[in-house]
Amino acid sequence: MTGHEKAQGPKHKRELTRRKVLAAGTGAVVAAGVGGTFAAGAFAGEETPAAGPTASATSGETCYKLTSETTEGPYYIDADKLRRDVTEDQDGIPLTLRLKVIDADTCKPLANAAVDIWHCNALGVYSGYEAMGSGGGGGGGGGTPPSGAPTGSPTGAPTGSPPAGGGGHEEPTDDERYLRGTWRTDRKGEVAFRTVFPGWYQGRCVHIHTKVHVNGTWTDAGYEGGTTCHTGQLFFDEASVLATAEVEPYSTNTTARTTLDEDTIYPGNGTEGGLLKLKYKKGAIAKGVVATLTMGVDPEAAQDGTGAG
Repeated sequence: MTGHEKAQGPKHKRELTRRKVLAAGTGAVVAAGVGGTFAAGAFAGEETPAAGPTASATSGETCYKLTSETTEGPYYIDADKLRRDVTEDQDGIPLTLRLKVIDADTCKPLANAAVDIWHCNALGVYSGYEAMGSGGGGGGGGGTPPSGAPTGSPTGAPTGSPPAGGGGHEEPTDDERYLRGTWRTDRKGEVAFRTVFPGWYQGRCVHIHTKVHVNGTWTDAGYEGGTTCHTGQLFFDEASVLATAEVEPYSTNTTARTTLDEDTIYPGNGTEGGLLKLKYKKGAIAKGVVATLTMGVDPEAAQDGTGAG
């Protein structure tokens, strides 16, 4: 999967058509039940930290810079499940992801926006694309490297279609949908997900993909219409990733890891580029991590996932 996300996504502009509600046991909800306030804590027993510095829309200053647009990558699946807990049966360090979405121009929160997240599991595998494997750790795509020097020489001109994985969107290979979900921002522009800390695969640092959709309608069938105003990726600092690498099952992932500084997608501009603010107990990251970020978006924009980076 090396370099899959170095190329840009589909060229056409993505308009949300219809997002289906797929039953997922207790993790699934109907659209009428989404959008509840998170004022008392996104999940039971958790306190909701401040999402960022208080900003005044009348101060004449931009409170947050526009969050960087990045490539969608090849593994986006529309019509994801409407749910906050996307973990399913995946092993890994518990991660609570709290995002606040605001208009970067007015500083006002964007309520009723649909926020997508999707990422690989601890071993670098994306649901819906298990046949493509990962970089190691028993997740597929590992194996024993060939030994000896190659023999013979290629003859004739190449035939057939280019190999899959050239950077554009890939069609799903299976019906799995773990570590994917969509939820609605509340009146404060806040949304929270429960997931696991992502792992890594060849050629990329640890990251989470995200999209923000606005101007659509929440119905009994899900979220209809609207436009995608932001396509980005969320990143983790190197110290936290090194800490996770000591914990199973991350420690069994034998793939060579790309660092944050080496990654070709991360814009290198901190929180503006999607670098998450992490909170966890030092020396005990296995107990769980809380990640927060305020994302400044342009609700009038139409982003199709071909952003630079």
